[in-house]
Amino acid sequence: MIPSKFDYVRVNSIDEAIQQMKQFNGEGKLIAGGHSLVPLLKFRLSEPGALIDISRISELKGVRKEGDRIVIGALTTHFQIANDPIVKEYIPVLSETVRQIGDLQVRNRGTIGGNIAHADPAADLPAAAFVLDAEIAIHGEDGPEMMNIDSFIVGPLITMLPENSVLTSISFAIPPAHTKAEYLKFSHPASGYPVIGVAVVAGVGENDVIDYIRIAITGVGNVAYRATSVEEKLLGQTLSQTLLKEAAQLAAEEGDMASDLFTSEDYRRNLCKVYTERALKKVFLKR
Repeated sequence: MIPSKFDYVRVNSIDEAIQQMKQFNGEGKLIAGGHSLVPLLKFRLSEPGALIDISRISELKGVRKEGDRIVIGALTTHFQIANDPIVKEYIPVLSETVRQIGDLQVRNRGTIGGNIAHADPAADLPAAAFVLDAEIAIHGEDGPEMMNIDSFIVGPLITMLPENSVLTSISFAIPPAHTKAEYLKFSHPASGYPVIGVAVVAGVGENDVIDYIRIAITGVGNVAYRATSVEEKLLGQTLSQTLLKEAAQLAAEEGDMASDLFTSEDYRRNLCKVYTERALKKVFLKR
């Protein structure tokens, strides 16, 4: 439980962070809140030559509305996001999701950028990121670039973040005004991580026809994902209890479910069915 030896450097700008990463030849790790990285250091699953502290870079903090998207700086904490009025008004599913991350201490220190960059397959946040069509802003040696969430997270603890680059912000699409949202999870009793988490954003038009639907699932396999086949089944259909049950069954059938010491694959599939149906019902009851 003791990390290997490393240097520590504090930087005050994005360019300075990039220069320090270059100086350590790929052996430097960025740190802000530290709630994802520090456990890896303690178990020596990560042994960087240096920690580059970016927590004082003010331009990486805050929430703002830009057109039809909400932009959140990478160093914004979960607590700040959960209580931000812009987030609550325009993308409430994100507020609901981050309120369920860890405990108060984790939410006070953990950052949205660190959470997404860590790419933990059992994290809550990616579910909200997928239903809100999140885009990742990155600043590297060649300047800024954007990457969609489904291209950014490619495996457990694996992302496409280029070497010597800083994740600077994450932007989320604002759903249509008539939509409602929900995030439900079944938590591991010790860690609080989702054994399954389901995020839904949905809207109903005339004659109870579903005209907008986004569903994402986390915690069940190697990566969070959009349940696109379930969305296709629901979109354009008249809302009914039978339809929601069939959609939940499809969600359970289509995903790659993990088996571990806490749950079997079959149990996870059953949880996926139950929690998808519950999330859908809660969303449509909010009308």
